[in-house]
Amino acid sequence: MEKPNPTKRTRREFLQAFLAMPVTFVFAAWGRRTEAAPLALLSTPDCGDDDDVTPRQTEGPYFTPNSPERTSLLESGITGTKITVTGKVLTTDCKPVAHALVDFWHADDKGEYDNVGYKLRGHQFTDATGRYTLKTIVPGLYPGRTRHYHVKVQAPNQRILTTQLYFPDERRNNTDRIFNPVLLMEVKNVADGKTATFDFVLKIVK
Repeated sequence: MEKPNPTKRTRREFLQAFLAMPVTFVFAAWGRRTEAAPLALLSTPDCGDDDDVTPRQTEGPYFTPNSPERTSLLESGITGTKITVTGKVLTTDCKPVAHALVDFWHADDKGEYDNVGYKLRGHQFTDATGRYTLKTIVPGLYPGRTRHYHVKVQAPNQRILTTQLYFPDERRNNTDRIFNPVLLMEVKNVADGKTATFDFVLKIVK
């Protein structure tokens, strides 16, 4: 029998701990955004900690259906810091979800969305191990928001999860009312840009 690990925190405990923080600490930066210090946060818990799934978030005004199927959003004219985002789509008991739809869209390095074509938009399907890989850029800052990706995830024949992914150590994380620390990616600097990881956890209805 596995011994309990006192250092391991469930998703629910993690979120409860964050929500229990003094409001003045989390939101003190409102009204003085440029002076706010980055909020130190714990790593996002793994699947299997609880029955918690990746939380839903607003779609926003700029979703465009029928994006092209591709794993790289890099193309001629795209500027900005390159980043490779990887991860898996998993069930609540940590089983991989093969052929799950993962649809990304985000702003360019100036914080602008392409609402005419499919620049920085694309969908893909996870492989047999539930893994996805996206090559793109770090998005710019959209007015009033922290840095983020939009994403829709759907296991075969299941409900669509619409959510957003965030970057750690961003000043605007403290002031963005939509920001959720559970949706932070793990981001690292590499020679040619950055890498990021995030696993989506879905509740599968049979």
